[in-house]
Amino acid sequence: MPQLKLLEDFIALARAGSFVRAAEQRHVTHPAFGRRIKALETWIGAPLVNRSTLPATLTEQGESVYKTACQIIEQLNRVRFQARNAEPGGHGRLRIATGRSLARTLVADWIARLYKGRKPVLKPGTQIDVTTGMMADMARLLAQGKIDLLCCYEHPALSTELLSDQFTHITLAIDKLVPVCHTRPDGTPRYALSDRAGTSLPLITYAGGLAMARILGDRLQSYPYPLVTTVSCDSPDTAMGSALKGLGIAWLPLSMVTGECRRGVLTQLGGRGDEIAFEVRLYRLRGQMSDLAEAAWSFTQQSR
Repeated sequence: MPQLKLLEDFIALARAGSFVRAAEQRHVTHPAFGRRIKALETWIGAPLVNRSTLPATLTEQGESVYKTACQIIEQLNRVRFQARNAEPGGHGRLRIATGRSLARTLVADWIARLYKGRKPVLKPGTQIDVTTGMMADMARLLAQGKIDLLCCYEHPALSTELLSDQFTHITLAIDKLVPVCHTRPDGTPRYALSDRAGTSLPLITYAGGLAMARILGDRLQSYPYPLVTTVSCDSPDTAMGSALKGLGIAWLPLSMVTGECRRGVLTQLGGRGDEIAFEVRLYRLRGQMSDLAEAAWSFTQQSR
């Protein structure tokens, strides 16, 4: 029996239709990925992929292997999840991956809702594992079955780690980034979005690996006002703290700054053209999950 990862590689290739895209999804180099597919073909004893076509298509043998591989992976995942939930005296374990700011806000609220209602999904004693990190790393954990659910931002400017049809999603919320700055004691904003000649506006931005950095960077490439980065932050929470200290203009989720704007601590700048809409999505693998994860997913679908 070939290593399980070879079957997972082949499934990724069949769904992506491209050696390059499949290699990126599997987080290996293109040459290494090609060698893995060749190793599977050697074990099968027949070519599985028509390499002369774009996109790459499967041979007749390849189609048969693809269907069988999907069944094998799904069955193994089901057995693994059932075994994990069968711990004596336990109530199961729900594994969630997300970003740091989402973990503190939307994900925390969502988990709290899972404990409520006439038939709560979560019970006292249920173990909840929340892992935070970069979206690319979290997507890899989801693809490997090391987490059950991934909550993350979605916007056209983001990378395509989760576009494969091996995943499905629910939209948890629709939000938008809005430019804000510190409010002076007299109630006026410390800065104003303006194209006044010779005036550079201090920008509070995000570190390059963050989803927010890609969302904001895509918009600012064609922004008409002269913005100069003064602070680069590793999370929206840090960016908000910098804005509250008057260090510049920050694009922050409206859901995060609504309270501060109402209290007059921050001022929202610009108009609708300065806002950047985005989604917050909950992702899962299409295969069978644990009973607890399936219950959390169904509850979320029904309560939208």
